[in-house]
Amino acid sequence: MPELPEVEALKDFLTDHLVGRGIVRVLPVAISVLKTYDPPLTALEGRDVTAVERHGKFLDIDAGGLHLVTHLARAGWLQWKDRLPDSPPRPGKGPLALRVALDTGEGFDLTEAGTQKRLAVYVTEAPHDIPGIARLGPDPLTPDFDEERFARLLAGERRQIKGALRDQSLIAGVGNAYSDEILHAARMSPFKLTSSLTEQEVRGLYQALRTTLTEAVERSRGVAAGRLKAEKKSGLRVHGRTGEPCPVCGDTIREVSFADSSLQYCATCQTGGKPLADRRLSRLLK
Repeated sequence: MPELPEVEALKDFLTDHLVGRGIVRVLPVAISVLKTYDPPLTALEGRDVTAVERHGKFLDIDAGGLHLVTHLARAGWLQWKDRLPDSPPRPGKGPLALRVALDTGEGFDLTEAGTQKRLAVYVTEAPHDIPGIARLGPDPLTPDFDEERFARLLAGERRQIKGALRDQSLIAGVGNAYSDEILHAARMSPFKLTSSLTEQEVRGLYQALRTTLTEAVERSRGVAAGRLKAEKKSGLRVHGRTGEPCPVCGDTIREVSFADSSLQYCATCQTGGKPLADRRLSRLLK
């Protein structure tokens, strides 16, 4: 799933490639991707793109006050095309969900792999009216997201820290992959309770959060849209690396699996050498 660093990089890429260009056509291929009907997609046609913004994991293309907003969900992606095909796309079983054509002949496709279709597209005059954006917590990379604010957010929580970091209404933009990376950098168990965190642990977690996300954004800056997935994977130290050696201590990276996701961690670095039970509501093995 694209998370804050990748969506931030897509925002920068699209700012360079879209702003000042005119939208000629917006072609829906998978109707299920559309989550709004008024204004229609055709209302974007003939407008120039004036800005591209990010709200958490939402990408917002502003066409003179009318916004094309997308959430790429777990398996969605944006594919830039220096030259779009001359023939319009045909609905079918392929990954293509929506195509945007520009007056330069360039454009982009929104695609989604797999069978769980969660890619979402909205057309709106007010992005903050979209429920997913309206409920977002603060962005962790803004200047006003300091340690004190982070501590206040966690002070009201009584749950496992992994879930708290992934909660978009608490902190915007962090998902499964970067929460694993943040907790590894903080040397903290994903199942540690927020209510048990000491002041020193909150400080270390805050520093890990800011550093991990900032470094990921910097790695992705200037990378073309088509290479962002590979760039993300190459920068991850524990997530998606089950069975590989931990880059810090050399212990084997372990995994806990759930119904629709999994997490990775290093027992030596994060849980005092004790492996986590690989079952829902895992607890430290005694």
